Amino acid sequence: CYPLLKGTVAVLKWRRKERMFLEGEKIACRSSQDSYCFFSRQTFEKLLIANRGEIACRVIKTCKKMGIRTVAIHSDVDANAVHVKMADEAVCVGPAPTSKSYLNMDAIMEVIKKTRAQAVHPGYGFLSENKEFARRLASEGVTFIGPDTHAIQAMGDKIESKLLAKNAKVNTIPGFDGVFELLSNCSPLLGYPVMIKASAGGGGKGMRIAWDDEETREGFRFSSQEAASSFGDDRLLIEKFIDNPRHIEIQVLADKHGNALWLNERECSIQRRNQKVVEEAPSTFLDPETRRAMGEQAVALAKAVKYSSAGTVEFLVDSSKNFYFLEMNTRLQVEHPVTECITGLDLVQEMIRVAKGYPLRHKQTDIPINGWAVECRVYAEDPYKSFGLPSIGKLSQYQEPLHVPSVRVDSGIQQGSDISIYYDPMISKLITYGSNRAEALKRMEEALDNYVIRGVAHNISLLREVIVHPRFVQGDISTKFLPEVYPDGFKGHKLTDLERRELLATAASLYVAEQLRSQRFLGTARIPVAKSKRSSWELSVRLGDGIYPVAVSKDGSSFSVEVDGMKLNVTSEWNLASPLLSVTVDGTQRTIQRLSRNASGDTNIQFLGTVYKLQILTKVAAELSKYMPEKAAEDTSSILRSPMPGAVVAVSVNPGDTVSEGQEICVIEAMKMQNSMIAAKTGKVKAVHCKAGDTVGEGDLLVELE
Repeated sequence: CYPLLKGTVAVLKWRRKERMFLEGEKIACRSSQDSYCFFSRQTFEKLLIANRGEIACRVIKTCKKMGIRTVAIHSDVDANAVHVKMADEAVCVGPAPTSKSYLNMDAIMEVIKKTRAQAVHPGYGFLSENKEFARRLASEGVTFIGPDTHAIQAMGDKIESKLLAKNAKVNTIPGFDGVFELLSNCSPLLGYPVMIKASAGGGGKGMRIAWDDEETREGFRFSSQEAASSFGDDRLLIEKFIDNPRHIEIQVLADKHGNALWLNERECSIQRRNQKVVEEAPSTFLDPETRRAMGEQAVALAKAVKYSSAGTVEFLVDSSKNFYFLEMNTRLQVEHPVTECITGLDLVQEMIRVAKGYPLRHKQTDIPINGWAVECRVYAEDPYKSFGLPSIGKLSQYQEPLHVPSVRVDSGIQQGSDISIYYDPMISKLITYGSNRAEALKRMEEALDNYVIRGVAHNISLLREVIVHPRFVQGDISTKFLPEVYPDGFKGHKLTDLERRELLATAASLYVAEQLRSQRFLGTARIPVAKSKRSSWELSVRLGDGIYPVAVSKDGSSFSVEVDGMKLNVTSEWNLASPLLSVTVDGTQRTIQRLSRNASGDTNIQFLGTVYKLQILTKVAAELSKYMPEKAAEDTSSILRSPMPGAVVAVSVNPGDTVSEGQEICVIEAMKMQNSMIAAKTGKVKAVHCKAGDTVGEGDLLVELE
């Protein structure tokens, strides 16, 4: 259970049927010690979650705590999903495409009638900010766990919300006060750069930055298509792009009785493709005065639209701490756990209480900032491709780092789960908490090292590099952090000389430990009469472009390893069956993962978050390996392969066409994000191997040039 705020006491009522305690609701009376009294009050008997994955699991957990029965919906490919197993009831609403399942209002309404659910929690994404869905629920007498249709309409439409924000005296970004229609030239009106974004959008979808007229036209095309695909609304707005800002948001909570609170801020500036990657609460940048000003403006906006539920007001903040309204999300935000960690509130529970009509239990002075929380979004993505292109596959091995202290993992998958092209590639939200920022970051570093994910590419290497980077540690961040720190793209961790020696010594010790293990059978030598007295090994280890001689000698349960003329002591339990290995090199503890190995000496080791490819051979084998021919690398200048799994949206060329370097060849959509594939050189199209509507995998051949 979530902790109660300081100064409160709870009277819990035992519910015999569910064999659990129900947390009570605050009433108006106070005790002589000025502590709140709680008594049990019923909210809903049955609630349907109109979502999937981790957020559906998150809502179910709170419902179980409150004694509410739950109904899960799922597509046919999600029949064995974790949220389906967690719920009391589960009903299929259609095939895999979201338009036929999780966005299928008719099917969902039918399930609500069939199961007699009294309320619906929409989570985030999908129908969470769809006013028509909320209206249909209201017409059937079903409670929508969120604001009313007026607030959804007002704040869900970025054009209308900006006008309302102006009237509520909230700072806004200069831009057009209306729907953006493609003009021949926008520069004289606003000046470049500009931000084009979906009026009904969120989550970074349908957003493009344009620096000139050509990029504006291209951005208009892609943004309108993504907006239509994700939200069923292709309207766009355009506003001045604030260069190099911070993205800081305020969590608000309001009831149906005119009460509203701001629950402090979340720092969300680490982003790729306008989607958040790392979040934290509070922000290192805000002083108490700025925090209060932002919070008061957020509450003023919420009251202006008679908002009731949890919501988030997002701001862009410049280097002088001037802040500008960006948008309001009328739903539970992905990164809400960091707010829960520092305030002690369960936001899902508060949303359910508010929807039932209860007033807020707390006043603004009750809301604390206790400690520090950091959240990393763990995605099934290849971070070496544009900071993260989607990866699909089955999780062959999966182990969350819950043994690390003060770690929370919000996930909706398990070992054996499939990551498909149909939905968001998020694996989980990894949250760590500490009494201060340094403690929270240290725990995050440890948690990332102890997170086991096999079967799909993932972004743990990028996340770990971000949280240990000196700029991030100092709080010197903006929404341009990733392109500024990695101007040539993310390449993984760059080893120092000491770290390189640690990795070589660890890899060599692993090799020898395995050789020794292979000589034994159930703790006994395989051939008892042939006792091996070998205690030293001369190896050759290839790492990157370098080949390093390494000498290993056994010293009891440890290994003495000589690398670059320096001796290192390597100790471990050497449990080679475990996915995690704790290794100590000269007193420095590291948690590593050996991902793969083969008979040719090739091995992949995850060290400091990054996977390194090594080849470990004996000195004799290394001498002979130079006679082995190497496979020639493929010439990719005349071919175009898909960099990710996805669906072909459009093909812009035909065989015989002449294309220029940088010209668009086709468009691939992966997880609702559209990506333009361009020609690497000027030439004539020899063959086209795809058409609109095709599903392609990573590495599939799309187009050939002569």
